[in-house]
Amino acid sequence: MASNYHLAIWVSFFLTLSTLLSPCTATTRKLSAVVQQQPLVLKYHRGPLLKGNITVNLVWYGKFSPNQRSILVDFLQSLSSLQSPPRSVSSWWQTTATYIGGPCTVVVGSQIVDQSYSLGKTLTDQKLATLAAKGSKGSKNAAIDVVLTDADVAVDGFCMSRCANHGSSGGRSAYAWVGNPGKQCPGQCAWPFHQPIYGPQTPPLVSPNGDVGIDGMIINLATVLAGTVTNPFDNGYFQGPADGALEAVSACTGIFGKGAYPGYPGEVVLDKTTGASYNAIGVRGRKYLLPAMWDPKASTCKTLV
Repeated sequence: MASNYHLAIWVSFFLTLSTLLSPCTATTRKLSAVVQQQPLVLKYHRGPLLKGNITVNLVWYGKFSPNQRSILVDFLQSLSSLQSPPRSVSSWWQTTATYIGGPCTVVVGSQIVDQSYSLGKTLTDQKLATLAAKGSKGSKNAAIDVVLTDADVAVDGFCMSRCANHGSSGGRSAYAWVGNPGKQCPGQCAWPFHQPIYGPQTPPLVSPNGDVGIDGMIINLATVLAGTVTNPFDNGYFQGPADGALEAVSACTGIFGKGAYPGYPGEVVLDKTTGASYNAIGVRGRKYLLPAMWDPKASTCKTLV
């Protein structure tokens, strides 16, 4: 069963402000209290996690520019990079090592490019699974097969109930899907780089790589990857029902830095040259904005800044 990165979580997050607080009386302290009042415990359901060396295979479905592909691949290569400057992508990923079973080292594997939309521009979950199966065809190692769809591809539930999702097909392998929301729903699936559809209309942040859709995909890819390795078969770490679970990152929706509250992503780093906002540095000096991840040792959402 697939675990979705639910848009309902975002809607609830943003509407918390408007339903509980009057605009004229809202303060940072009160808004922070709204978030802090939510208990956050991800129960371990005693199932296997994905640990050790994990190969991430990519299926590029649609037309991605070389620059767009490099931004996403650089992110994946940054997860287990030996370079660990302060606020690095790898230090963000190291939080997954605090879950039962130890560290998970990510290696980018095969990459399949399908620019001809071989299954059409409207995809069902079944078609996503078919595409994902191409990624690790013949592979005997533990793998996550990731389908990345471009901005012109419609996927069932995309923009309405989910921005991405992950699931499994048995064995030690899992799959995930992430769509480019740049054209279809940046307000739902690329916040805080676009004004949200619901809730406080605060000014959007400038995306660190100059592409709202791709930088939104990074946030969603980070979300489902963390969820995949810590809850690959719906019996790992999660809160709530298995088919609508809050996982390692989706449990921390909307939090990117300290002091976050509904409509405000928190304190992040500002690039004084470009005006872009980020909180993590990857390989080749790439800058990314990564969401908070639940830390099982502290039982709280952990941010890089």
